[in-house]
Amino acid sequence: MKHDETHRYLSECAAEASRVARGVPAERLNDPTNCPGWTLRALVNHWVLYTSHGLEHRALRKPLPDELTGRDFTADPHWATAYAEQLDRAVVAWADPAVWEGEIDLGTAAMPAAEVASLIVKETAVHGWDVAVATGQEFRLSDDAARFVLDVVERHGDLYRRYDGFAQAVPVAQDAPVFERALAASGRDPREGTVRTQG
Repeated sequence: MKHDETHRYLSECAAEASRVARGVPAERLNDPTNCPGWTLRALVNHWVLYTSHGLEHRALRKPLPDELTGRDFTADPHWATAYAEQLDRAVVAWADPAVWEGEIDLGTAAMPAAEVASLIVKETAVHGWDVAVATGQEFRLSDDAARFVLDVVERHGDLYRRYDGFAQAVPVAQDAPVFERALAASGRDPREGTVRTQG
């Protein structure tokens, strides 16, 4: 796949993540989520760390500093605005064609830069849906972006399950919307929340 297509999906997912983040009520942050053992606060902190700060640091080939990995982003009442701004910086960092060349050291292994970007697109969308469901919102994706996420989930599903990142796939109808199929393949039950894809 061409890098500009992946970047387009990255931009789309980032914009939707920003929108969903702004709809998270502060009083709901201690609520449970559909991610076992994770409060909404823990989920949001994971989402913010890896899909915005992590995304930019991967582009720059820099490790995430301890200050970021241990931060409670939600302690800032304006965290959603800060997240949107950081997402914008990260997306801009990946606009440089040189960033897509070579591999990125993930600490335990190296992976082609384009594949790292693909995984973060998936993280942004799937955890974005988790946050949306926990707060009574929708996470909306174009069908093209949803197909991209589905492909990533299917290619890396076994690896994620090995490390308890995904549950077993949930059965859905073959003609279900593409994003629902991606969620189901990641072990999420689309019937737990509202999912709508847009062509």
